[in-house]
Amino acid sequence: MKIKTNYRWVIKIVLISVVASILFTLLSTEVLGRAGYVIAFAVLAIFIALGIFVDIIAIAVTVAPEASFNSMAAHKVRGASESLRLKKNADRVTSFCNDVIGDVTGIISGATAALIAARLSENLNIEGLLLSLLLTGIVTGFSVGGKAIAKSFAFNHSTVIVLRVGKLINLFKKMKG
Repeated sequence: MKIKTNYRWVIKIVLISVVASILFTLLSTEVLGRAGYVIAFAVLAIFIALGIFVDIIAIAVTVAPEASFNSMAAHKVRGASESLRLKKNADRVTSFCNDVIGDVTGIISGATAALIAARLSENLNIEGLLLSLLLTGIVTGFSVGGKAIAKSFAFNHSTVIVLRVGKLINLFKKMKG
């Protein structure tokens, strides 16, 4: 069986990844450059949570039954047609969520942890390498553990999750006009 590769999609996703990485890095650098430790750890937590959140969406779109959204769309449930479109493009949705947003937030959260560790090391006059290893280990643990919990949640509530994302997309469409 020959698998067809959509090179336009690959190029598009690469460009989106580059732009997302630049934007997230600028955001975190700007905030962390003048923020205290509470804000710095809050930014780190946001990146970890965003990675977990998009993982939930990717898993839910992959496992949700398409028939549910066909039925809801036929009954004119708000967001159902958008959910159906997500489901029909599950490969692209999971690629965007996991490979673009998920990977970028993972990389940025690691870099953010390293920046926090460097600043803590400098201010507290303690060994930087040990602190950096400890902080990146904690970030990895929260990311992996959070995603493990998220996957179970996404499997068990996939239809509701995809419908809520569909409703959110529907809301943005109405706001856009």
